Amino acid sequence: MKLVFAGTPEVAVPSLDALIASDRHEVAAVVTRPDAPAGRGRHLVASPVAQRAEESGIEVLKPVKPRDEDFLARLREIAPDCCPVVAYGALLPQVALDVPARGWVNLHFSLLPAWRGAAPVQQAIIAGDEMTGASTFLIEKGLDSGPVYGVITELVRPTDTSGDLLTRLAFAGAGLLVATMDGIEDGTLKPVPQPADGISLAPKITVEDAHVDWTAPALRVDRLVRGCTPAPGAWTVFRGERLKLIHVAPVPDRTDLAPGELACGKNNVYVGTGSYAVELLWVQPQGKKPMRAADWARGVRIAPGERVGAADVG
Repeated sequence: MKLVFAGTPEVAVPSLDALIASDRHEVAAVVTRPDAPAGRGRHLVASPVAQRAEESGIEVLKPVKPRDEDFLARLREIAPDCCPVVAYGALLPQVALDVPARGWVNLHFSLLPAWRGAAPVQQAIIAGDEMTGASTFLIEKGLDSGPVYGVITELVRPTDTSGDLLTRLAFAGAGLLVATMDGIEDGTLKPVPQPADGISLAPKITVEDAHVDWTAPALRVDRLVRGCTPAPGAWTVFRGERLKLIHVAPVPDRTDLAPGELACGKNNVYVGTGSYAVELLWVQPQGKKPMRAADWARGVRIAPGERVGAADVG
C-alpha cells in the first residue's frame, strides 16, 4: 500500500523505521507537528519523526492544524491507501479521515478499551497494572474508540518507569503496526469493535498530578514516581522548594516514620508514608542536576524529625 505516516515524538520513530524497511509498502510522506522550541536557546527544532523522514528522503508535511486546506490538498494529491499513526499529537478532522481509502490506523499503547487517551502507559503504571500492551485500531470520531485490528501484550515489571515500558512497547508495537498494514493490504485482517465493558481513561498527567502525597501507601508512592518518570516528574517540597523524585524503593520493614518524615543513614535516605517507608535513591533539587539521594542529604544536612511535603512551594 501507499502510506502516509503520522507521528511526532521519539516513540513513533521505531514504527516509521519498520514501515520504511517493509518491502510491501511505500511510505510516500510523513505528517508531523510543526517545529517547536527546544534546548537552552529555545531554537526551533524539527520533531524526531521529521528528522528521520528527512534523513530517508521522505516528504514531510507539518500542518499547524490537520484541517488546513493546503495540507488536505497535498494529502489528496498523494492519495494514500492508508495512514498509520503513532503519537501524532493533534486531533484529525473527519475531512482528513475521509482521504485514505482504508482509513487512518492508530498504534495505541494499551490493551483497548483500557486506558483510552494521552497517557496510557503512565496511567497503567500508576494504577498498578501487571499487564499492558499495544493495540492497532481504525480511527473514528470518538476518543480511541474505533474497532481493533490487533494487539500485543507486555508485562509491567516491578521497577518499570513509564519511559522503560514505553520504549519496549514502541519497538514491539512497530512490528504489530507493520503486521496490521500487511493484513489490511491482503484482506486477511478485519477490525473488531471494542467491548462496551472495561473502558478506562488515561488523561495527560499534569505537574499537579505528579505531586506526591506522603499519606498514601508506599506502593502508591512508588507507582506514582515510576509512572511520572521521565515526564512530568514526581515531586515533593523540601524547605519550601521543589524536590524532584527520580527513583524510590519501598522498604517494608521500616515502619517507624510518620508520613513525610525523613531519616538518614550513612548511605541511605528514608521517607515515611501512609504504610511503610520508601528509600529515596535519586533526586533532583530545584535548579540542579539529578544526584544520589544520599549525596543530596549530606549536602542539605537534614535535621532529626525534618519532613518533605510539609510546606507549599514558595
